[in-house]
Amino acid sequence: MLRSNPRIIFVASPTNNIMIITTIIVIVIVINININTEFTTNRGPIVFNVWDTAGQERFGGLRDGYYINGECAIIMFDVTSRITYKSVPTWHRDITRVCENIPIVLCANKVDMKDRKLKAKQINYHRKKNLQYYEISAKANRNFEKPFVWIAKKLAGDDSLTFVEAPALKPPEVQINEEDMARYEQELAAAAAAPLPEDDDDL
Repeated sequence: MLRSNPRIIFVASPTNNIMIITTIIVIVIVINININTEFTTNRGPIVFNVWDTAGQERFGGLRDGYYINGECAIIMFDVTSRITYKSVPTWHRDITRVCENIPIVLCANKVDMKDRKLKAKQINYHRKKNLQYYEISAKANRNFEKPFVWIAKKLAGDDSLTFVEAPALKPPEVQINEEDMARYEQELAAAAAAPLPEDDDDL
């Protein structure tokens, strides 16, 4: 059975969250940082109660208040900014300290950009921590739904769950070069097959 209004913790750098939230929202009810996002599945509608921390991670202990009662989380970093990826271990550690054993998705945003600072072989945190990982582009509407589908499947305990209607989206602001994406998908597959680095660094 689908849970009623599961709470998603959305953690991202301030440059990431504004674009992704405006892209994915079907029904927007904003009360500070609380946004409801509805998807229609083969098992009925699911409304995610998205708590976007809006970059408030810098306020230390106050961020725990955002995480309390979280049932799942999306951690997002920007592939054009190494500093956002370096924040991922802290965000993940804080979420798992407050919310034990919840489904967590790691997302790389801005994969449409040519000036990537992080290449596939440099992104290993999800492999080390056994997190689901997706590469998305909010501006190109690429893979935006995948983290939500995965989370819905985990919350429902049903791997056959699918979204049956596409949510209303803003038109894409950029077009992705499919040849570049195909080449990068090959790099991603090769990186996933490579042994993990043996360093002690989280990243």
